[in-house]
Amino acid sequence: MDFDFSDDQEQLRDAVRKWVDKAYTFDRRREITLAGGFDRAAYTELAELGLCGLYVSEGQGGMGMGPVEGMVVMEELGRGIVLEPLQQAFIAGAVLEGYASDTLKAAWLPKIAAGEAIVVLAHQERKSRYNSQKCDAQATHQDGHWLITGTKSMVAVGDHADAYLVPAMASGKLALFLVAKGAKGSSTSGYGTQDGGRAAELQLNQSSASLLTLDGQIALSHAVDIGIACVCAEGVGVMDKTMSITVEYMNTRKQFNTTIATFQALRHRVADMKMQLELGRSMSYYASLKLNAPAIERHQAMARAKYQMGNSMRYVGQQSVQLHGGIGVTDEYIVSHYFKKLTQLEMTFGDTLHHLGQVSASMQETAGVFA
Repeated sequence: MDFDFSDDQEQLRDAVRKWVDKAYTFDRRREITLAGGFDRAAYTELAELGLCGLYVSEGQGGMGMGPVEGMVVMEELGRGIVLEPLQQAFIAGAVLEGYASDTLKAAWLPKIAAGEAIVVLAHQERKSRYNSQKCDAQATHQDGHWLITGTKSMVAVGDHADAYLVPAMASGKLALFLVAKGAKGSSTSGYGTQDGGRAAELQLNQSSASLLTLDGQIALSHAVDIGIACVCAEGVGVMDKTMSITVEYMNTRKQFNTTIATFQALRHRVADMKMQLELGRSMSYYASLKLNAPAIERHQAMARAKYQMGNSMRYVGQQSVQLHGGIGVTDEYIVSHYFKKLTQLEMTFGDTLHHLGQVSASMQETAGVFA
């Protein structure tokens, strides 16, 4: 199998990396965190690079690209621990392209591609514990309109979003809806997240909604799987940069008049970090390449990838802090922010134990047994 990237993909990677290095410095990120965890101007800059429309068809003003390009972009954003949730644009673009009516596509996809509208997935509930099939939100059809009542938690930049993709039960079946910001009976309560970003609680009380599809479980599973692939790719970028920062520190920090990079025990720990990084990278590639596979195969691949990524991110983050010593946990030093990002990514779209359960549940009777 050929794992080389095309010239276009390499050019895309280079463009995103240059933006991260020049425009999204650590100082700017700190300012964004202090201001609340989201910067609309930075999101607009991503849109100007064409990234918000990566999964939107060219006919709707997007770039019409696919999972591999998305993976390339998310890796580079991970290297800069960018707070603005571009993966939500990928999810919204793919879900609307695949399941929405022509009317909804025309109304929202060009705005998503241009960065004029932020549409985010609002699927988590307090009781769900990462299980998307558990949904207490209810949708009713009255006088030709859909109305939703329920509460969604940990909605990415929820108080800044322009619309929400909301799963709700309709006549006992899970359906997926689009709720515009400011809909009657809707409200948000925003807060900062561990990594310095932003999320919100979304309250809906008989709020008007537009139906995307009554096959909500299929569409929601697809949306979550895209999110998992994005998290895996972003985690690779975060780990890669964490490794670089750690190695640079070890090559400058001295003890007993010699750099600590020469200590054999520490070199072995760095080698183990590198192994975990490459295991994670290979599973991120696996996840992205399986995004267009049949639903069952795709879902199994995402669980396997996220399980390995969880282990890798935890190991790389913890070892980096240990190798830095006390400075590794200070807010003033950059590696502590990479550690917090890895910790949060490990729990995003299902933590490691959840996905271990998913992998276990999907095993066949002959798993691990040679016939």
